[in-house]
Amino acid sequence: MSTFNLNVDVNQNGDVKNADSSSKLDDIDDIDFSKLLEKPRPLNIDRLRSLDERSLNELSGSPQLRNADNASRVHDHADYVISPSVGRRSGFNTPRSQPGFESHPMVGEAWDALRHSMVYFRGQPVGTIAALDNSEEKLNYDQVFVRDFVPSALAFLMNGEPDIVRNFLLKTLRLQSWEKKIDRFQLGEGVMPASFKVFHDPVRNHETLIADFGESAIGRVAPVDSGFWWIILLRAYTKSTGDSSLADMPECQKGIRLILSLCLSEGFDTFPTLLCADGCCMIDRRMGVYGYPIEIQALFFMALRCALLLLKHEGEGKEMVEQIVKRLHALSYHMRSYFWLDLKQLNDIYRYKTEEYSHTAVNKFNVIPDSLPEWVFDFMPPHGGFFIGNVSPARMDFRWFALGNCIAILSSLATPEQSTAIMDLIESRWEELVGEMPLKVCYPAIESHEWRIVTGCDPKNTRWSYHNGGSWPVLLWLLTAACIKTGRPQIARRAIEVAEARLHKDHWPEYYDGKLGRYVGKQARKSQTWSIAGYLVAKMMLEDPSHVGMIALEEDKQMKPVMRRSNSWTC
Repeated sequence: MSTFNLNVDVNQNGDVKNADSSSKLDDIDDIDFSKLLEKPRPLNIDRLRSLDERSLNELSGSPQLRNADNASRVHDHADYVISPSVGRRSGFNTPRSQPGFESHPMVGEAWDALRHSMVYFRGQPVGTIAALDNSEEKLNYDQVFVRDFVPSALAFLMNGEPDIVRNFLLKTLRLQSWEKKIDRFQLGEGVMPASFKVFHDPVRNHETLIADFGESAIGRVAPVDSGFWWIILLRAYTKSTGDSSLADMPECQKGIRLILSLCLSEGFDTFPTLLCADGCCMIDRRMGVYGYPIEIQALFFMALRCALLLLKHEGEGKEMVEQIVKRLHALSYHMRSYFWLDLKQLNDIYRYKTEEYSHTAVNKFNVIPDSLPEWVFDFMPPHGGFFIGNVSPARMDFRWFALGNCIAILSSLATPEQSTAIMDLIESRWEELVGEMPLKVCYPAIESHEWRIVTGCDPKNTRWSYHNGGSWPVLLWLLTAACIKTGRPQIARRAIEVAEARLHKDHWPEYYDGKLGRYVGKQARKSQTWSIAGYLVAKMMLEDPSHVGMIALEEDKQMKPVMRRSNSWTC
């Protein structure tokens, strides 16, 4: 495979120091954002190193693992409270703003819309509905989706309102324990719901929760990503608030173990990646992402790393931690070796030999060079790269998927060099990936005969629409977080300015259609909550870059693979 120089030291403490609160948005480019993730705020207490600061090799089989004290885990939160202004809001209905920061007029209206989307259960806020658009049949847009709530949750955490996030985490954890059946088949105990809604019985004047674990979804596919997002959000809550009591609850500890037990169980797999059905994640319709999609692998990697910080290292948690450490090593090597594509790697694949047999084979998946799509040769810039969509026997999906690549940066699945290359690609291919509305969920669109075969003639996923090359404003928060983590905030600011020209005027659509994202999606709901929340989170992270710490993890240097030139390359 490709040759990379990966021997770059990266600080691992995973903490964030606060940016100067007097900085204006126009001055953000002058801040060295790479430093935000390097040094924790100074503390006048003695503590053991947190798990963020220790390598996986140190943990694996070490005395620290066997005798880990609570103070050595993420729950020693004196240095993990990264939101400096928690509890200092000017009022319940007014978002907090840093002195000297000129907020866009859209921000206040976005907060009003976000608050109107809040769902209450027995008097307590437990989430936000998917959309407030009453012009169309509701379908399931009146439900609280686990993945959709994540940007809303981050917005509330960044604004010093953690209660709704805590309630959401506890209610979805309770739903996990329900019996889950589709027809006569029972799902795994650890499966988290895709969504839930509050049902009010007017006769009994009683409220209950109704959950969907995939039995009502299009295609009847269970949400593989819901459990990962739940773990990631639990870590974000814990780091933002400094409240370790929630993660320390036996119920939460069990919930984490149940989710990961579904993924870490032994079977026939020869790869450390997760085998998934089509439609099991944000792309919840048939789009050819079956197999080992990058979105699931990146979320899996991030959830494993978050779980390593949250789990107690004694009792039932000890064995799980050991499993996580082993899987992280294998998964990081596999993804960085076989999913990564840059100009040199593309040229190597182009010159692959095929039908190689034995353990010395380099073209391990027997990918036929003639299967390389023509578009990828023009799309790949001289400087840049990305994690491709899927790798499985005799198949590589070379499409760009935004969510998977952004999560790869935030979780440090991508090395610093790879993270820089992904940012270079976005800048080099701005028109294709951002255009007139950020951000393409995937690129390019599939069409004609391929569209008929791959999607089954799906009328919603026509070319450059919805999941098939549509532009999704919610991805703005992920792009912004990745930009800040890589020290490239100017890319995020440019993307936000593009979005601000349209989003509010178009009433916060779910997605945009067209090669440039010029048109409101043909079936897009208006007042889409995660479009609103994604914008707010992006703005707040630029206002106070320390917020990125609740959703970003620094690289563990012990997970760096040794990358070698492909033996299939010939002179």
